[in-house]
Parts: sequence; structure tokens; C-alpha cells
Amino acid sequence: MSYDVVIPSAGRQSLGRLLDSLAAGGGGRPGRVIVVDDRVGRSPLALRRGLGVEVLRSGARGPAAARNVGWRASRTEWVAFLDDDVVVPSEWRILLAADLHGLPPQVAASQGRIRVPLPVGRRPTDWERNVRGLEGARWATADMVFRRSALAAVGGFDERFKRAYREDADLGLRLTEAGFEIRRGRRHVVHPVRPAGSPVSLRLQAGNADDALMRALHGRGWRARAGAPRGRLPRHLLITTAALVALGALVTGHLATAAAAACVWLAATAEFAWARIAPGPRTPAELLRMSWTSAAVPPLAVLHRARGEVRVRAARSRRAGRPLAVLLDRDGTLVEDVPYNGDPAAVRLMPGARAAVDRLRRAGVRLAVVSNQSGIGRGLVSDAEVHAVNARIEELLGPLDRWLICPHAPETGCWCRKPAPGLIIRAFEELGVNPADCVVVGDIGADVAAARAAGARSVMVPTPQTRREEVSEAPSVARSLEHAVDLILGGARA
Repeated sequence: MSYDVVIPSAGRQSLGRLLDSLAAGGGGRPGRVIVVDDRVGRSPLALRRGLGVEVLRSGARGPAAARNVGWRASRTEWVAFLDDDVVVPSEWRILLAADLHGLPPQVAASQGRIRVPLPVGRRPTDWERNVRGLEGARWATADMVFRRSALAAVGGFDERFKRAYREDADLGLRLTEAGFEIRRGRRHVVHPVRPAGSPVSLRLQAGNADDALMRALHGRGWRARAGAPRGRLPRHLLITTAALVALGALVTGHLATAAAAACVWLAATAEFAWARIAPGPRTPAELLRMSWTSAAVPPLAVLHRARGEVRVRAARSRRAGRPLAVLLDRDGTLVEDVPYNGDPAAVRLMPGARAAVDRLRRAGVRLAVVSNQSGIGRGLVSDAEVHAVNARIEELLGPLDRWLICPHAPETGCWCRKPAPGLIIRAFEELGVNPADCVVVGDIGADVAAARAAGARSVMVPTPQTRREEVSEAPSVARSLEHAVDLILGGARA
């Protein structure tokens, strides 16, 4: 069994403790331990490198993006994700091997168990109970091991989730909806409760914005499928509405209405506060903290949920008029044109190719490659060699939805070789999109002609080898792949 460990980190001091525990255990050692530094600053992390730790940066884009940076840098069959505030027991690596041994291909991931130690001799605080909820969480990435091919199949973590909340549930739903299984293993990690200030419960309300995105992505029933508790948002909405009605009625002089609404607000807020106080230690400090935060949590929760709904609707509006799919030429567009290339080592991405493809992927655009490979028909390169080159391109660019290749020599007169429209039409069929919803991006006139014949739009990204008359005849020309994406996502007609 080969596996790498990926640890996204915000620079917590607990990271060193995790690395020490990982190095001290028995069992097979990971191939690589990749720490993804997700901090804003550029000061180096102070780490002991006993396991040969590698540090990558993710640009402070959140844990979902950090995990994507980590697993895409890995080359092993399995990728183990650990949070930087857990500790692995000495037997963790041994039990990991047992959990993964013999798993069939349809199993995409193995979930570890999380143990949250609570104080002895007193009841846990509200924050401690919140952290303890991780013990029953489904698909929590504090200890999750994924098959790398399964991550590639669904595109990894959705980077629209900017905080450590719901990005794991979203990935779990996409994997299971794609037909994969996620099994629970026997191993476990220890998740200590880290110190948190009084406003922690207020900061947590920002997660309500992510719930709006989850509903938009997975429908009304997502909570049941993801094993996520329903939460108190309906009651928070009642409390907030009662407070607003009381204030509005008081300002307009409707004192009876103001008094009735204030009574509803007070009773509902008291019920919420007692639900948090009753199971806790009931110390004076905890009573004070629960009292004032219980008044502040409901309007904050409603505000964040409204912010999330506005963001989802704005994203839908921005997507209006954008293509559902972009079909990309290979040689000269995505990678440097090496004639009849059958060597993966000779693959070189065109400038800006990865950034351009990532932008399209984040925008929810489906991606396919449509490429003439006449070297197969001419006997200059084998189908297996072309497949190996394509696999290397996908390693460098990330997952692509389809590869459509014409293997025929020009003299065969086939329907699929560009400038004929066959490859483009096949892409429409396999992606399930209409011609008007597609843009073809290529570097020569054949790409533009194939798009025109199939009824799709096109953007030409010429190279020094592109003929001048082809450029002048193209309906839309971009300076680079990144400029082409600007045209596509900006809504300009191509």
C-alpha cells in the first residue's frame, strides 16, 4: 500500500505535535508528508522534518483549496488527509494499512474515527460540546483517506467553500452520487479541544452561508444524505423576526404589538439560552457567556444565511449567458506542439494553461479535449503512447471531463478530423450540452472551422505558427489562453 499524508495548516502550534505523533508510530511510513501552508504571510513554518516534510503554499484560499494543492502534488494511490489540530496514536499507521487492505475499486475513501477528550470532573462547556460533535460527523476530513483516482474523477474539493465547514460533506455527496462508497475504518485520531474565546459561537455562524451553497448544489434533502443535523435556523429566524417586529412597532407607536413581539423574542431567546446552559458547567462565566451570545447568535445566523443566498443568486446571474462546456484543442493550445509526440516526458504546458483551466473549472464549466492525432493512423505513434501523453497532461492540468481523439490520417476523409465537425458533435453528445452552450478554443483555422460547422462558438489563441489569414478570418481572437477565458467567462460573444 502506498500513501501520502496531506495536512492543510493555518500555522497552528499543534501542527508540530501532530507531526511528532505521526513520526513516532509504527507501521508503514507514508511516501511523503505534505504540509500545505494556507497562511497569508510568507514566513516559514517552524517544523521538525523527521518525516521529510514538504511544505507547499496555497495562497490563503481556504482549506478546500489547500487540500487540492496537496493531493494534486501527490502521486500515490491513497491520500490521507489529517487536520493540523489532531494527534495520531502510535498504532494509527498499522490500523490505516488494515483499513485500506483489499478495498474494492468502488470504495473511494476510508473514514477514521475521531475522539474528543473532555474534562474530567465537570460538565463540558458549550464550545467543548460543539467540538465533541466531530465524533459523530460523517466524512470529516480530520482523518479521511481518499483514493487519488476518485478525487480526480469528481474534481477534488470545491474551492467555493472558503472555511473548514461543509467542504467535506460536499465532497462526500459528490462521491456517493457518482457511485462510489465511503467506508468507516477502525483507526482513530485524538482531537483535543483547543482554547477559544467568548465570541467563538458568533464566529461559527458564518457557516450558515455555506449551507445556502450546499442547498443550491445538492437540493433540499442534502442534510439527510450527508448526515448533517437540521440546526436551529428556523427558530433563529423566528427570534430575529420577533425582534424586528418589536423594534418596528415601537418606532411607529404600536405599543401593544411591540410588547407582544418583545415577549415572543424574550421567551424564544430564553429557551435557546437554557438549551445551551442546561448541559454545561453552569459556572458564572459560562452563564454570562451563554446569555449574551444567545441573544446575538440568531440575528447573526440569519444574516449569514441571507448573505449566502444572495451570493448563490449572484453567481447564478453571473453564469447566465456563459457556456456550459469548453472544448479545447490539445497541441499548440494546452501544450506545446511536439509533432507526433508519444513521450509523456516531452509534455510542456502552454503559458497560463493551468490557471485558465482552473478558472473554467471553478466556474462550473465542463471541459473536454478535442484533438486530431493522425500519427496513430500513420503508424508514427501508438494509441497507448497517445493515451500516456494525455494522462500526463491531465496530471498537470487536473481532471478533464472527456478526451475525444481522431486517430485517422488526413487521406481517409473521416468525419471526425477537424475541420470536419465530428469530434465537436461527439463532445456535445457525451457532455449532454447544446451547440449554443459550447465554445471551442484552438490555435488554427481547422479548430474554428470545426466549431462553425457544428454550430458552436470559437475563440482562436494563435501561436507564431498560425497562418495570418486564419487569424484574420477567426470571429474571436485572444492573446493567450487566460485572455480566452476572460472572453468566455466575461459573457462576450465569441
